[in-house]
Amino acid sequence: MAPHATTPPPPGHRYTHQPITVLASSRAVVAGRLTEATIVISNTTGKITSIFHSVLPRTDFPEDTAYTDYSPLILLPGLVDAHVHLNEPGRTEWEGFWTGTRAAAFGGVTTVVDMPLNAIPPTTTVENLNIKIEAAKGKCWVDVGFYGGIVPGNAAELKGLVNKGVRGFKGFLIDSGVEEFPAVTSTDIEKVMIALKDSSTTLMFHAEMIPPITASVGDDVQRAFPPLAPSGPLTSYSTFLDSRPPAFETYAIAEILSLAHLAPELQLHIVHLSAIEAIPLLRDARAQGIKITAETCFHYLALAAEAIQEGDTRHKCCPPIRAQNNQDGLWEELLRDQADGVIQTVVSDHSPCTPNIKLLPAAYAPKKESKRKEGHEKDCDSCESSEGEEEGPEEKGDFFSAWGGISSVGLGLPILWTEGLKRDEKFSVEEVVRWCCKNTAKQVGLERSKGDLGVGFDADVVVFDDEAEFMVEPSTMLFRNKVSPYENKTLKGVVRETWLRGQRIFTREEGFVEKTGPSGKLLLEPRKLSK
Repeated sequence: MAPHATTPPPPGHRYTHQPITVLASSRAVVAGRLTEATIVISNTTGKITSIFHSVLPRTDFPEDTAYTDYSPLILLPGLVDAHVHLNEPGRTEWEGFWTGTRAAAFGGVTTVVDMPLNAIPPTTTVENLNIKIEAAKGKCWVDVGFYGGIVPGNAAELKGLVNKGVRGFKGFLIDSGVEEFPAVTSTDIEKVMIALKDSSTTLMFHAEMIPPITASVGDDVQRAFPPLAPSGPLTSYSTFLDSRPPAFETYAIAEILSLAHLAPELQLHIVHLSAIEAIPLLRDARAQGIKITAETCFHYLALAAEAIQEGDTRHKCCPPIRAQNNQDGLWEELLRDQADGVIQTVVSDHSPCTPNIKLLPAAYAPKKESKRKEGHEKDCDSCESSEGEEEGPEEKGDFFSAWGGISSVGLGLPILWTEGLKRDEKFSVEEVVRWCCKNTAKQVGLERSKGDLGVGFDADVVVFDDEAEFMVEPSTMLFRNKVSPYENKTLKGVVRETWLRGQRIFTREEGFVEKTGPSGKLLLEPRKLSK
């Protein structure tokens, strides 16, 4: 029995006045380790009150106890996706709280953290955060936290956003793609670091910059325009990849590290790390005591440049999906000793849009149909959208003009499980829990309540069938616009049930508990200093 496990319960009267739910399985990931477990949940608080490292029988509990033995399925902590663009308000036709959080729950994600841009207004002021909070109320199927944004001129707003409960801050060192969220300069970063140096928060960067000398690129590529001397057709993925070399990432990270001395206690973080060439830079910085970590994304670990077909802009994102040997290097870093590894977390970076601005050729475009129910309002976020399908003047399949972003929220668990098993048949789901539950919760200051199955934690539980398979198709992509490079791929691993704070909110067989509606909370308690 593990040291933190409690002793077996006395006769059933112990729980007579404490309404409980009990979940058990011969396989559960508890405190990062696969074990037998019986998990006792308070129906009053939604917290885990006891864990026993064996499967206790139903008879050990009062007769009216809700008890389920899920053996041999695996009980996992709910995933924490620490990088999601929900886009509401302002671009709800791209994604919204209702659809995005349902997609998350479908895939066992019980907490998402919303990025500050692509919504209008962006989350760069306290006033804008309040607008975001109002837009989210009553629409979230899972718990939702928020990031603040750093843009030129908003350093004075940052402390107020910390006090309002944002989980961290993100800024771009290159054009973001939306005019309301401009990139920051080194001077801006200096002001931000000074403003946040004593705060309990995380300062995150989209780390791409054009180095001073870059052959045949030119400044226009910052705004996704074609390079001055493209290496091939604009519909060829290799042309796009050539235009955003690894030097973009390494130069930006070097710039960030050069400023780290201004706030030595501030946690720094590189979002969606793509290029393995940046890993030595980050490792050296960590060895020197700089507090910096990095995340990578499901798409960098599952997709490779060599396999991307002509014009398939579903794969466009920045930084780009790189070659197979780069993917291998990211996996190697992830699987290093957990204390030493530069890449600590894996996230979706779910960055959706309407199909028309992906400029998809007919072979990759979704069918134009609406499943709106009669009587629903035009902008109802619970319905699929076929709005915004007008054709633009741009060429179909143009990787430079198409919107960059990969849609995958709710698909991450089976993506990692599928890819991990391809690499090693002994690949353990414990690794997925480390990258997508424990470490992502820590990244956003929720390590005391999320990311683990432990006494005192929220009872966010996933029932995972590690043997089942499914095909990614519109019915298994619950995000609003059914545009994803994973479509028609077969993935191994199916989420059978998702529990949020002790309540079952989704089953694969029956869907969502529609009668009770969304029960997700907005996570707005200010972060506390880590132990």
